[in-house]
Amino acid sequence: MTENPKGPVNPHTGQPVPPKKAATAGTAFQADRPGAGQPEASVPAAEASTGTPAPGATPPPASGSAPSPQEIAVRGACETVMDPEIGLSVIDLGLIREVHFLEGPKTLVKMMLTTPFCPYAPQLMADVKAAAESAVPQPCEVEILPDVWSPDLMPDPGLLGFSY
Repeated sequence: MTENPKGPVNPHTGQPVPPKKAATAGTAFQADRPGAGQPEASVPAAEASTGTPAPGATPPPASGSAPSPQEIAVRGACETVMDPEIGLSVIDLGLIREVHFLEGPKTLVKMMLTTPFCPYAPQLMADVKAAAESAVPQPCEVEILPDVWSPDLMPDPGLLGFSY
């Protein structure tokens, strides 16, 4: 973006950029609420509309805070869930992105897949659900995130057997 005396200008259209869209190209932010600077996509729908967390949702951990013992147990149990094509666990692949403990009680595991239309998705979801329920004795729901996976999300990309 270029600047002129009237404010920033979109280099593609030459038109002034509205103040709310000047923060970041391609990502919408809510600068007037707590947690400003976080992309809207990472905010649950109930929180995005009201500014308060969804009932029963655990807030995301503060940066630098340690995971709960229950989350450690769920992640540890998920180390036994193997991707059948790659031969690594869903933890080694970095597929388990979030673990939440909701009221009711219920565990919510948010995971991603290595490919968008993975034929093993139903089996992986069932295995993650069973592993989570074996670690923390309460019902579990597994949600597939639409995010694109890459080896950069792995704790140790070298496990794939090559460096890039």
